[in-house]
Formats: sequence, C-alpha cells, structure tokens
Amino acid sequence: MPGSNIPTNNLPDPDNQQPPPIEVSNQQALPVDVQRLEKVAVQILNDHHYFETEISLAIVDDETIHDLNARFLEHDYETDVLSFVFERESGRLSGEVIVSADTAKRVADEMNSDYSIELLLYVVHGILHLVGYDDKMPKDRQSMRLKERHYMDSAGADYQPPDELDSPTSDEVQE
Repeated sequence: MPGSNIPTNNLPDPDNQQPPPIEVSNQQALPVDVQRLEKVAVQILNDHHYFETEISLAIVDDETIHDLNARFLEHDYETDVLSFVFERESGRLSGEVIVSADTAKRVADEMNSDYSIELLLYVVHGILHLVGYDDKMPKDRQSMRLKERHYMDSAGADYQPPDELDSPTSDEVQE
C-alpha cells in the first residue's frame, strides 16, 4: 500500500493462526490423555476461525458435574458435559467445558467400548457447543453428530456414532 509503513509480508495470515492452548484441569482420578483432548479442541476452534480464545476444560467426577448442573442449569442430575459460553464474536471465543470422567467410564463400560474415546466425544461435543452448534432440534442434532464423527475420525478415534445418524429420530418422523 502506498504510504503505509506496515510491511505487508508481516501481517498475520489467518490460515496459519492457531488458537492459544486450552487450559485443562483434571480434577478426578481416572487416566486422561490431556494432549489428545487439547489437540482436538484446538482443531475445532481453528476450523471455526476462533483465533483469540480463552477456553478452559475441566475433567471432573459425577458428584462435581451433578453439583454444577444443579447450580447453574437447575437440573438435579449428573450429565456427561456442560458448556458455558462467556463471549462469542468474530474470531473471539471465551468459555468453559466441563466433562464427567465417571460418566464416560460408566457409559463406555455399558457399551463395551473405550473410556478414553467416550471422554474424547464429550470434549468434542462441548467444544462444538462453544463454537455455536446446538442439538436441541433434530436437524441441528444431526448436523452436530456429523461434526462429532468428523472430529472423532480426525483424532483417530474408533468411534461408532449413535444410530440416529442413519435413521430419523421419533422427533424427525413427526415433522
């Protein structure tokens, strides 16, 4: 640009930007591959063009997630994942994802699958909520499930998605 003192070759390249690392807090006793969880979370943020981020991920037990679910959402039960968006605007995202390792272990045992894959799914699901995906309506839920499959595959997870991807849910049949 004529008259500009800013060298154009030093401007940030949006294609090469990476969000800052995720702050992970493991507050329970089960083993966790923190690096794998961080990597998939950063990939989702990068793919959705969030380069200025303040994201925390807490891995907790059922008692803790039950308490948080009751306190913040007035749901008096355990859950797999909670997501809280504090700020979301062009390129900027601030939020928190809380996942229950106990629930992941219990569900994996019930499904005869790998606990670490179930926990990874909860993180993917929570980060997708932060970047704007929703799963309340059937059409939105299917879109989110496809994204979950994509990111689980990219993380090298042997993930078998729910049947709802391949067949309509009862809500979809009623539409």
